Amino acid sequence: MSFLFKSSNAGATEKSISLEEQQEKINELRKELGEYSSPDIQDFLSDASVSRFLRARNWNVQKASKMMKSAVKWRLAFKPENICWDDIAQEAETGKIYRADYKDKHGRTVLVLRPGLENTTSATGQIKYLVYSLEKAIMNLTEDQEKMVWLTDFQSWTLGSTPLKVTRETVNVLQDCYPERLGLAILYNPPRIFESFWKIVKPFLDHETRKKVKFVYSNDKESQKIMAEVFDIEELDSAFGGKNPATFEYNSYAERMQEDDKKMGSLHSSTDSLLESSGKDANGVDSDASSEASFYSGTDSPKHEDSGHNTPKKNG
Repeated sequence: MSFLFKSSNAGATEKSISLEEQQEKINELRKELGEYSSPDIQDFLSDASVSRFLRARNWNVQKASKMMKSAVKWRLAFKPENICWDDIAQEAETGKIYRADYKDKHGRTVLVLRPGLENTTSATGQIKYLVYSLEKAIMNLTEDQEKMVWLTDFQSWTLGSTPLKVTRETVNVLQDCYPERLGLAILYNPPRIFESFWKIVKPFLDHETRKKVKFVYSNDKESQKIMAEVFDIEELDSAFGGKNPATFEYNSYAERMQEDDKKMGSLHSSTDSLLESSGKDANGVDSDASSEASFYSGTDSPKHEDSGHNTPKKNG
């Protein structure tokens, strides 16, 4: 029995590969990546994660290896697993990004984005909040689902709302460090002026990502069918044509995210306990340094700006 996966490379052809061949590719890529003693990185290098990077490169082990080493290098610098609510609470105040309290009909986590409600000027802070939201969205995926939906509301959006630098960084982070995580991106009621912005942004997106972007308009019956196909209208926010009158409420959302922080902290604690003894080499010395050197050598990192920052030691 074989499964069909699509590459996220522009112009790439579909490739059919059997389960046995998939596992062979996963094992081959693992050899390319080598060992790493950090529990967080070991957790990141799961079979499911390795498979996503392989699919993003059409099962080409060498290309997937380069991509995944770059992602590991980014995670070592950015430490997304350590970002907690207190780090990004200010960024969240307006509800410019939040996880909906419902999923779509496929069980995918829904991230609501309202770029018109941008409230800070720090590119670093904005990307940190995006990464925090991605990590928590992934943590809340059902066991049989690995992709999410982005639902973007353009109310109050202007060309000045989203700096091009942050947009490029957002695209780089999503495509280079979270491949095969986006199932669908809905742009809801984008204004005419967005067409000019889209022409600038579109070249940053690879072919498969562009195919996942859908334009939906509240006054267009055909595009509204997309919303009915993807979401339960009873649960969907009224701002997107649904019947749910609930709006973003900062204090209650803060409580939800702090609970998520606790859950993620528990997950990391369990992983740390299981891998406590594996971070030592044959001489009983922590092998993180040598492993890190192997990941950094000869590896190009994703083109991220402002990502070198310190985060609290708390496991968020």
